Amino acid sequence: MPITPPTMSDPPHPSRLTCPLYNSWHPFRDRHSFDFENFYFTKIQASEGQINKALDMWAATTLNNHDLQSRTPWDNANELYSTIDAIQCGSCPWNSYNIQYCGPKPEVNPPAWMTETYQLCTRNSQDLLCEQFSNSYFKDSIHYAPYMQFKDGRCVRSDFMSAGWAWDQCDDMSHLPGSQDAIFIPIIAGSDKTTVSVATGHQEYHPVYMSPGNLTNTARRSRGNAVLPVAFLPIPKTSKKHRKSKAFKTFIRQLFHACLLKIFSPLEPGMTTPELILCPDADYPEQVWLSGIIQNWCLKCDAHPHFLDAPGSRPRSHEMTEFLITCFDPGVLWGQYGIRSDLVPFTSFFPRANIHELLSPDLLHQVIKGTFRDHIVEWVSAYILGEYKPRGDDVLQDIDRRISAVPPFSELQRFPDGCDFKQWTGGDSKVLMKVYLTAITGYVPACMVQCVSTFLDFCYISCCNSFESHDLQELQDALNRFHKYCDVFIQPGVHDNVSLPCQHSLSHYVYSIRLFGSPNGLCSSITESKHIKAVKEPWQCSS
Repeated sequence: MPITPPTMSDPPHPSRLTCPLYNSWHPFRDRHSFDFENFYFTKIQASEGQINKALDMWAATTLNNHDLQSRTPWDNANELYSTIDAIQCGSCPWNSYNIQYCGPKPEVNPPAWMTETYQLCTRNSQDLLCEQFSNSYFKDSIHYAPYMQFKDGRCVRSDFMSAGWAWDQCDDMSHLPGSQDAIFIPIIAGSDKTTVSVATGHQEYHPVYMSPGNLTNTARRSRGNAVLPVAFLPIPKTSKKHRKSKAFKTFIRQLFHACLLKIFSPLEPGMTTPELILCPDADYPEQVWLSGIIQNWCLKCDAHPHFLDAPGSRPRSHEMTEFLITCFDPGVLWGQYGIRSDLVPFTSFFPRANIHELLSPDLLHQVIKGTFRDHIVEWVSAYILGEYKPRGDDVLQDIDRRISAVPPFSELQRFPDGCDFKQWTGGDSKVLMKVYLTAITGYVPACMVQCVSTFLDFCYISCCNSFESHDLQELQDALNRFHKYCDVFIQPGVHDNVSLPCQHSLSHYVYSIRLFGSPNGLCSSITESKHIKAVKEPWQCSS
């Protein structure tokens, strides 16, 4: 059944805040009101209940005072939050857009998700870009044009503007009127869903961040306004009965792309004068949504999911996808090419924005947490459990003992209980890499130790701040050795296939570094670190 894309209504025109000339504390009533908010909401991050209690105590002190100015400016925490929301920070206010499903509905008792109104909260991406780019804090951290860096006659790739993609785009746009006097400003965007409620685990937000590609990697990784939230995407939810229905799955994918199109549409007019979008840095599930490719297929080439590392694969592109859609029915597209025919990626509406090419490397989810923590560590544990029956658990416990016995040392994190805990962060995985190889030595075959060692070589090289030509060759050599030794996990029956999307993505790293520079300036760990200030702490203060 074809699903009609969601419709989106414009918000009412925001009324301009009027600020009395004599009140320098606007939108707060006075200095006392501002100090109350600054202490309870900002400094100690009090909960809603604690703020309500403080307001009640404040109100009790004014009961016998008939002066209206002495009474509390707010009756409850929600009124305080409204005042905080009225603070205008910068020139990019937030707007809300209502979105509704407009496809076919059952005549009787349609599912709730078909009748619900969803809300997209976003800022004008063009205004936000101008605010970031004009920030004087970055005056020494901006590249106004692509550049080439050499060391001892060898090309070095580090920041985004030092790599090949920026050069190619500038060459492509050089024929446009006025381009000779223009600054090329690529946009690096990232989206990453996060959970904020600790106890129940169901309160989620889906922020979208953006950053000018002209900034140096150091500026982007540092704290500040180099990476700012531009939108919060709606998260449709439904009952278990309808969660796996084809109509609902199609709707949430179309909603996702419709929202991204709305968010970045203010940039579209400038893309011919020229300004481009580079997006996104996200983990594999979100990259699947962005690209319109089926799960377990490669998002950058047409390699088959059962033979991802087989030679002969070709790069994906919008043009190839559109051609295949005109030639084959949806079943063939799904089974033989890994393409969804019911979804058009939002980048199709922008010039020179091939989503398959623009998906940047993600060290956090593809290398550190993906291949190392979720694959290698799990495969080694599975090998030990199978090889040392019935005392496999004792061996794993001894490995935990080795990890916990690491002496204190600079840049080494100690795990008092070993690595046997469920909630792993990217930082935990990074420090585990430093001690894991020695911890498993003696319990696994030498070829398995070699396999882990070669992957660590790949990991440490890929995390470099800059890359010369010989660094890229060493990176490719390490990957080739890793693929060679990976068979050690297949022979004892630990895993039937090591050609997985997360590991296959590593084969595109050398090409992506040539296009976009060092991956550590595009890693999703940058946007995830922004969740704390942009999402989690504000939610905790309002709960």
